[in-house]
Amino acid sequence: MKGVILAGGSGTRLHPLTVSVNKHLLPVGNKPMVMHCVDRMVESGVTEILIVTNPEYVGHFSMLLKSGSDYGCNITYKTQDKPNGVAGALLQAREFVGNDDCLVILGDNMFNFSVQDDVSKFKGGCHLMFKFVPDGHRYGIGRFKDGKLYRLDEKPKDVETAFACIGVYIFDKDVFSVIETITPSARGEYEISDVINHYLNRDRVSFGYVDGWWTDAGTLPSYQKANEMMWNEK
Repeated sequence: MKGVILAGGSGTRLHPLTVSVNKHLLPVGNKPMVMHCVDRMVESGVTEILIVTNPEYVGHFSMLLKSGSDYGCNITYKTQDKPNGVAGALLQAREFVGNDDCLVILGDNMFNFSVQDDVSKFKGGCHLMFKFVPDGHRYGIGRFKDGKLYRLDEKPKDVETAFACIGVYIFDKDVFSVIETITPSARGEYEISDVINHYLNRDRVSFGYVDGWWTDAGTLPSYQKANEMMWNEK
């Protein structure tokens, strides 16, 4: 299995911290945000990792992580030339992943649990992880009936408490052909929720509920929360 860390975007919700720095290079706890994602990949047994980021920041990531050998992995870098969504960024990994499965982590997702079991038990299709949150309007959320997941809704405005689909996914190699079938949303982005719904419509999705703490670090309040949680781990 290959690993893909998506670390692009403009980080506007973290201004002024991100005016001159990619948000995934900001410190969370005692190390830059992206290094926590690398650590989670390596502990799960995934050691061939691609980092997708903006063209202007590739040198910054390679200066920090180099080849990855210091962290027990091999790291490759690829640019996302246009900010066209999570699925658009993931499409840049097609050649790197090839015919393998891939563990995908959004680079601002901070958590304290292992995904090793999820990786080892993956049998194809798409695997998702959910966490109950009080602000579901900020995330892609799961819609369930009788314990069965039937749809993922992207940032619904009418929802507060919900099960958020966290930014940690496992896909088989078909994900790239699926991405090519979807159209941009009203935001002008290729939404990962559309990709997941494609798998759901074909009954090719497994999922679980995470045990441990998790937060994205993409806003000032959630960035503060991520730091507090990470320092409390030490």
